[in-house]
Amino acid sequence: MAKITPISGFAEFLPAQQIVMNNVIDLVKSHYERFGFTSIETPVVERTDTLLSKGSDNKEIYALRRLAAAEGEKDEKDLALRFDLTVPTARYVAQHFTNLTFPFKRYQIQPVWRGERPQVGRYRQFTQADIDVIGFEKLSLRFDAEMPAIIYGIFKELAVGNFTIRMNNRKILRGFLNSLGLEKLEDITEATRIVDRMEKVSGDKTKTDLAALGLNESAIEQLLAFFNLSGQTQQLLDTMGTMNVNEEFETGVAELGEVIRNMRLMGVGDDCFCIDPKIARGLDYYTGTIYETVLDDHRDLGTVCAGGRYENLAGQFTNKKLPGVGISIGLTRMVPELMKRGVLKEASRSTPADVLITAQSSEFEDEYIAIGTQMRDAGLKVEVYLDRKKLDKQMKYANKKGFPFVVIAGENEINAGKLLIRNLQDGAEKTLSTAEAITFIKQGTPS
Repeated sequence: MAKITPISGFAEFLPAQQIVMNNVIDLVKSHYERFGFTSIETPVVERTDTLLSKGSDNKEIYALRRLAAAEGEKDEKDLALRFDLTVPTARYVAQHFTNLTFPFKRYQIQPVWRGERPQVGRYRQFTQADIDVIGFEKLSLRFDAEMPAIIYGIFKELAVGNFTIRMNNRKILRGFLNSLGLEKLEDITEATRIVDRMEKVSGDKTKTDLAALGLNESAIEQLLAFFNLSGQTQQLLDTMGTMNVNEEFETGVAELGEVIRNMRLMGVGDDCFCIDPKIARGLDYYTGTIYETVLDDHRDLGTVCAGGRYENLAGQFTNKKLPGVGISIGLTRMVPELMKRGVLKEASRSTPADVLITAQSSEFEDEYIAIGTQMRDAGLKVEVYLDRKKLDKQMKYANKKGFPFVVIAGENEINAGKLLIRNLQDGAEKTLSTAEAITFIKQGTPS
């Protein structure tokens, strides 16, 4: 018999854990839809040049091909698994432009794949929960404020403890880097990536990498001093507003202030967000507002939610200007770890069903199936035990899976039009009609 060897970096969950993940996904969906976002799905496979169009790392992208093509068939080598959901969405919007209404508000909860080194909280396959708003020609900064407002509601309802939405604006960073002498786009892009890695490497490594771009010691010290700015939100905005760096920097500060003003109007509490000049985001396509969310009591998990503004993500696919803003929650990074730590409680049962209808007598199998159908039609989730086994084994099955209720009906009950309902949570029993049983189970089923 072949030995089963798990593949590292690909998560899978036991039923009780999957129920928790599904509940979190349902909660996230409900908040996205509260703000008018519509669900879409895109193929897991994109053309390689599509995925590479916006500065992604080709070392992280999984190529896709068949092990062998049939004789005479074309072996497509230019396909790959998507590494995020935003670039495929840009392709989707460009491709279906004439059939969409703008601003186009979509959410997408699907798996993505990256060739990363597996470690705690990092997987090769993981599920992202994305939202994006894409406009035509222009897109109001109020949408930039809507992103953290949605995240604020989700994390509050998840009850995962204190969290902080760290914010910045790429124009602030680019403007400051430009004032230090970095003018080439590729140098600014590389400096942005160095900044994005700052919290993961030593200070000396950061200085060495910045020096390699041509920044002198004085410029590096100025940059690091800027990154270390701290204080209350308004204090930081005022400080940056008086720095007289350059026009791009000033535009970024003004945009950030406007986004924060609208966030407050949307109910986001000041204790749940901050300005952090170090926030950069590594991907090239961000051009304005950027976000990273951390759980204050679980900072070792890193960023669990991130995103930002892009002025023309779909420019590679169309000559129409399609600015957008989006944010993404890394569900696979966050949910399993929070279950391990007891922050999110693992489900007490490994079935979604409210009740198990046992089969006490093979003579009445048709009746058991009919009762199950009647209960499902009334809105209950019902499993009918279809194997022919003794009642004690059926009860062990029910207890192991955690059904709240079981139905037991033998000849006497069936002939009398009654059902024995046993509450497996406290052992209490009631003999009721099917209609009464439905009401009773609905009232007593734990959420």
